[in-house]
Amino acid sequence: MKVLVVEPMKPCQVREIPDTLDAMRQIVGGDIEAVTSLRNASAIVCNDMGKLQGLPYNRPLLDESGLIPLDILHGTFFITGMSGEYFVSLTEEQIQRYTDLYDNVMVVTAVKEQPGLENAVEKKKKPKSRGER
Repeated sequence: MKVLVVEPMKPCQVREIPDTLDAMRQIVGGDIEAVTSLRNASAIVCNDMGKLQGLPYNRPLLDESGLIPLDILHGTFFITGMSGEYFVSLTEEQIQRYTDLYDNVMVVTAVKEQPGLENAVEKKKKPKSRGER
Protein backbone atom coordinates (compact mmCIF):
# COMPACT_ATOMS: atom_id res chain seq x y z
CA MET A 1 0.00 0.00 0.00
CA LYS A 2 1.29 3.47 -0.85
CA VAL A 3 1.62 5.82 2.14
CA LEU A 4 3.26 9.15 2.91
CA VAL A 5 5.81 8.86 5.75
CA VAL A 6 6.48 12.02 7.75
CA GLU A 7 9.57 12.07 9.98
CA PRO A 8 10.49 14.95 12.30
CA MET A 9 12.48 17.71 10.56
CA LYS A 10 12.51 15.86 7.20
CA PRO A 11 10.50 16.23 3.99
CA CYS A 12 7.63 13.79 3.42
CA GLN A 13 8.47 10.53 1.67
CA VAL A 14 6.20 8.25 -0.38
CA ARG A 15 6.71 4.58 0.52
CA GLU A 16 5.19 1.30 -0.53
CA ILE A 17 4.57 -0.79 2.61
CA PRO A 18 2.94 -4.17 3.29
CA ASP A 19 -0.63 -3.91 4.61
CA THR A 20 0.33 -5.48 7.95
CA LEU A 21 0.20 -4.29 11.53
CA ASP A 22 3.89 -5.14 11.99
CA ALA A 23 4.91 -2.92 9.06
CA MET A 24 2.86 -0.04 10.45
CA ARG A 25 4.28 -0.46 13.95
CA GLN A 26 7.78 -0.49 12.56
CA ILE A 27 7.27 2.91 10.89
CA VAL A 28 5.87 4.63 13.99
CA GLY A 29 8.05 2.77 16.50
CA GLY A 30 5.28 1.19 18.57
CA ASP A 31 1.57 0.59 18.80
CA ILE A 32 -0.47 2.59 16.32
CA GLU A 33 -3.29 5.08 16.66
CA ALA A 34 -5.25 6.34 13.65
CA VAL A 35 -6.76 9.81 13.37
CA THR A 36 -9.20 9.63 10.48
CA SER A 37 -10.57 12.26 8.14
CA LEU A 38 -13.86 11.12 6.67
CA ARG A 39 -14.02 14.15 4.38
CA ASN A 40 -10.60 13.44 2.89
CA ALA A 41 -10.85 9.60 3.02
CA SER A 42 -7.51 9.40 4.81
CA ALA A 43 -5.91 8.69 8.18
CA ILE A 44 -2.86 9.84 10.06
CA VAL A 45 -1.31 6.81 11.75
CA CYS A 46 1.01 7.62 14.64
CA ASN A 47 2.54 6.06 17.74
CA ASP A 48 -0.27 5.98 20.31
CA MET A 49 2.16 6.74 23.15
CA GLY A 50 4.46 9.12 21.24
CA LYS A 51 3.71 12.16 23.36
CA LEU A 52 4.01 10.28 26.68
CA GLN A 53 7.25 8.61 25.55
CA GLY A 54 8.74 12.02 24.76
CA LEU A 55 9.21 11.33 21.04
CA PRO A 56 10.38 14.42 19.14
CA TYR A 57 7.84 16.99 17.98
CA ASN A 58 6.93 16.49 14.35
CA ARG A 59 4.03 18.36 12.74
CA PRO A 60 0.79 19.96 13.91
CA LEU A 61 -2.39 17.91 13.72
CA LEU A 62 -4.65 20.24 11.75
CA ASP A 63 -8.43 20.44 11.56
CA GLU A 64 -10.38 19.47 8.42
CA SER A 65 -9.73 22.91 6.89
CA GLY A 66 -5.97 22.42 7.27
CA LEU A 67 -5.70 25.80 9.01
CA ILE A 68 -6.29 25.30 12.72
CA PRO A 69 -3.80 23.26 14.79
CA LEU A 70 -5.52 20.84 17.16
CA ASP A 71 -2.43 19.18 18.66
CA ILE A 72 1.20 18.34 17.93
CA LEU A 73 2.11 14.93 16.51
CA HIS A 74 5.17 13.33 18.11
CA GLY A 75 7.57 10.96 16.36
CA THR A 76 7.30 9.53 12.87
CA PHE A 77 3.81 9.09 11.46
CA PHE A 78 2.34 8.17 8.10
CA ILE A 79 -0.73 9.10 6.12
CA THR A 80 -2.80 6.46 4.39
CA GLY A 81 -6.00 6.36 2.39
CA MET A 82 -9.23 4.99 3.86
CA SER A 83 -11.95 2.87 2.30
CA GLY A 84 -14.61 2.34 4.95
CA GLU A 85 -12.74 0.88 7.93
CA TYR A 86 -9.72 -0.24 5.90
CA PHE A 87 -6.41 1.41 5.14
CA VAL A 88 -5.70 1.67 1.41
CA SER A 89 -3.12 3.32 -0.83
CA LEU A 90 -3.20 7.08 -1.13
CA THR A 91 -4.26 8.52 -4.45
CA GLU A 92 -1.85 10.77 -6.34
CA GLU A 93 -4.08 13.74 -5.43
CA GLN A 94 -3.90 12.86 -1.73
CA ILE A 95 -0.13 12.45 -1.90
CA GLN A 96 0.20 15.88 -3.50
CA ARG A 97 -2.19 17.51 -1.00
CA TYR A 98 -0.46 16.12 2.08
CA THR A 99 3.05 16.66 0.72
CA ASP A 100 2.22 20.30 0.00
CA LEU A 101 0.74 20.67 3.48
CA TYR A 102 3.33 18.86 5.60
CA ASP A 103 6.48 19.79 3.69
CA ASN A 104 5.62 23.43 4.37
CA VAL A 105 4.77 23.23 8.06
CA MET A 106 7.14 21.81 10.65
CA VAL A 107 7.43 22.09 14.40
CA VAL A 108 10.87 23.31 15.39
CA THR A 109 11.88 22.92 19.00
CA ALA A 110 14.27 25.14 20.90
CA VAL A 111 15.89 24.57 24.26
CA LYS A 112 14.71 27.12 26.77
CA GLU A 113 16.87 27.71 29.82
CA GLN A 114 15.07 27.39 33.13
CA PRO A 115 15.13 30.67 35.06
CA GLY A 116 17.22 30.44 38.19
CA LEU A 117 18.84 27.15 37.18
CA GLU A 118 22.34 28.61 37.47
CA ASN A 119 21.56 29.72 41.05
CA ALA A 120 20.41 26.21 41.95
CA VAL A 121 23.75 24.82 40.78
CA GLU A 122 25.70 27.37 42.81
CA LYS A 123 23.73 26.53 45.97
CA LYS A 124 24.72 22.87 45.67
CA LYS A 125 28.45 23.71 45.80
CA LYS A 126 30.36 22.79 48.92
CA PRO A 127 30.21 25.61 51.49
CA LYS A 128 33.43 27.54 51.98
CA SER A 129 35.51 26.88 55.09
CA ARG A 130 36.24 29.69 57.58
CA GLY A 131 39.60 30.37 55.95
CA GLU A 132 38.02 30.95 52.50
CA ARG A 133 35.37 33.44 53.61
